[in-house]
Amino acid sequence: MKILNWAAAGVALLALAACAPSTAPSASGGDDKSGTLRVWLFDEPNRAPKEKVVAEAIKEFGAANADVKVEVTYIPTTPARHEKFKGAFNDPASAPDVAEYGNTDLAEYAAAGGFADLSADLRSWPEGKDVGADLLKSATVDGKVYGLPWFIGIRALYYRTDVFEELGLKPPTTIENLTSAAREIRKKKPELYGVAVGGEYTFGALPFVWDAGGDIESLDSPEARKGVQAYTDLLSDDNCPPQTCASLTGGKTVELFASGKAAMGILGNFSRSAVDAGAAAGKYAVVPLPGAKEGAIAPAFSGGNNLGVMKSSKHRSLAVKFLQLLGGKAYQTKMYEAMGNLPTLTSARDELAAKDSFLKPFLDTVAAGTRFVPIDPAWVKIDNQKVIPTMLQKIATKQATVEQATAEAAAAVKAAFGRS
Repeated sequence: MKILNWAAAGVALLALAACAPSTAPSASGGDDKSGTLRVWLFDEPNRAPKEKVVAEAIKEFGAANADVKVEVTYIPTTPARHEKFKGAFNDPASAPDVAEYGNTDLAEYAAAGGFADLSADLRSWPEGKDVGADLLKSATVDGKVYGLPWFIGIRALYYRTDVFEELGLKPPTTIENLTSAAREIRKKKPELYGVAVGGEYTFGALPFVWDAGGDIESLDSPEARKGVQAYTDLLSDDNCPPQTCASLTGGKTVELFASGKAAMGILGNFSRSAVDAGAAAGKYAVVPLPGAKEGAIAPAFSGGNNLGVMKSSKHRSLAVKFLQLLGGKAYQTKMYEAMGNLPTLTSARDELAAKDSFLKPFLDTVAAGTRFVPIDPAWVKIDNQKVIPTMLQKIATKQATVEQATAEAAAAVKAAFGRS
């Protein structure tokens, strides 16, 4: 979900909390055509540009629906949001009609039965076909679509053009190139980390696992182990020393690159403003994070936020109409211009890319195929227990071998899913 912005990722990134609510919604909703349409949207560190775009959408919606008042509440992105949604699911009187939610929270909310199935609504919506299948998966549970993907956060490889030019290096096109370039930079410019990586940077490590053919649910497979090895090889003295880097989060790697202390970083499109505000401003470029094979792009995590309609809404048709307006091409484009939110609609992304070349490596990454975390309440346990960071840190600090650490992590993942 978007906690930093483009987000947050983040993302930034993705704080997940405890358990899904056990009580199903107590009302099935209705379809009143007038009254107050309540909307929950996430608060932002700099909310004013978002509020301005939302106000435009409300004005347009009001012009076409004179008997409807749209009331927006901005809610926090902290873990407390889980309790707020739980309360809304169990008490329709306090619930909104439309809500923004982080796509990594979907499994928890779907298990609670709080959101309406929008499959038919999105199929019949002309702009619905503009959402790619990979992205639609982030809003889908058991074949039912519980929201419209509103924006996504994609990571790619930022690199310092001045450092690469000085050392005669070319942008990496394979993981092997990336590793060797990082080590050469560290050797020749020891004041810099070659590439900033972190033991607590789950969404920096997973592309290595996915590219190797591994998966979160099989971390002890030969393929996953190969990817884990490739990532943890970078948590070393000749690139990013484990005594410093084993504890780094994704956000900290952004800080290292932005402040000019790392020559490369696996950062999101949402990290642009942070980099432009730091010492690396004007001295960097971005390419897709490469895979093991020449010319391949490592699959990126498609974090982001969705817009959903509460199952208990008394204004279902109006809620869907407002969701489609705010989540449509015109307002996705406005949100990118205001907040940097990368649109989920392909046509909107393509038009923006034609105007802003910065987007190309991120869009190339999307086109190559993105991945997502398991859409299951088990992911909340896996994330909260820091299963993947613990695995990475044990390997980096030599508390365990790759085989031992991945075996432990795989067992913890199986336990989270309730498997023996």
